[in-house]
Amino acid sequence: MPEPEPTPETPEKAQPPQQNVRTLDARSLRGLAHPLRMRLLAALRHHGAATASQLAARLEESSGATSYHLRQLAEYGFVEDDPTRGKGRERWWKAAQDGVRFTEDLHANTDPEVRGAANLYLHEVATTHTQELSTWLGTAGDWPLEWSQAADMSDFTLRLTPQQLTEMNEEMHAVAERYRRIGPATEDAPQVRVHLHSFPRRGSTG
Repeated sequence: MPEPEPTPETPEKAQPPQQNVRTLDARSLRGLAHPLRMRLLAALRHHGAATASQLAARLEESSGATSYHLRQLAEYGFVEDDPTRGKGRERWWKAAQDGVRFTEDLHANTDPEVRGAANLYLHEVATTHTQELSTWLGTAGDWPLEWSQAADMSDFTLRLTPQQLTEMNEEMHAVAERYRRIGPATEDAPQVRVHLHSFPRRGSTG
């Protein structure tokens, strides 16, 4: 008796590659902690490869400034040439990693220069988050209603130990990573920015 033909398996949906995240150290932090460099790196990560002139137009900066700071980012290994782009006179740049990780040892570093770079870096991150949220609130009416209903701007007050806060943050990171790996349900799905802020405050009673 002939064996039945095997049933073709439905190919699994391709999974996004694991994110390439760079852990900052004292040297690389000092190289990145500059407002324009952080904006340049974010633009390359969010919008893809670009030239110094294109980034200057996007960020409303001079091409001389963007070119200089791109070279500085390259020196510290945050950006690199994009060999798939044109071979003309102007260089195309791309982000060398998908993101960076700020670790607890940078918080505890006693070098004033490193502490200053850490403070600048973290305040620039906070400023970017505020600007992104303000942009969404100012343009929400331009999006279909379903996006306004899906977006969220919540806050919670909890009583936690440092260990509990760490565990909660790790769980939230794991949820975001799971959805990143699932990938978009449709090809035209837009980028979605997810911010997580969690910190203690003094003088709270409830």
